[in-house]
Amino acid sequence: MDIDKIKIVLQKFAKARNWDKFHSPKNLTMALAGEAGELLDIFQWLTEEQSTYKALDEKTMEKVKEELADIFLYLIRLSDKLNIDLEQIAIDKIAINEQKYPVELSKDNAIKYNRRDA
Repeated sequence: MDIDKIKIVLQKFAKARNWDKFHSPKNLTMALAGEAGELLDIFQWLTEEQSTYKALDEKTMEKVKEELADIFLYLIRLSDKLNIDLEQIAIDKIAINEQKYPVELSKDNAIKYNRRDA
C-alpha cells in the first residue's frame, strides 16, 4: 500500500473543491468520529455471531466497506495535515503493545490490566 500516493490523491481532491480550508485537524477529527459512529451503528445491535464475516449479508458488507474507507481516508488526511507518518506510528505502537501486553500475561485474557498491577 502506498499511503503517500493516497495522500496526494486526497490533496488533489480537496484542492479541486477548495475544501482544504475546511480540513483542519479539529474538523477532520470530528468527521473521523462521525464515520466511526456510522460503522458502530451497523454493528450496534448484532450479536457476536451476527457480526462475523460469514453472517453478514452482502448489503451490510458494502456498508461496512464504505464506512471503513471513509475512516481510513480521514485518518490519512488527518495524518497528512499533522505531518505524521501513519506507517511508522503503527509500527511503533505495535512495539509498545508488545511490551505492554506480554504473551505470558495477556494470552487468552481480554481483561485490560495495568502492567504495574500484574
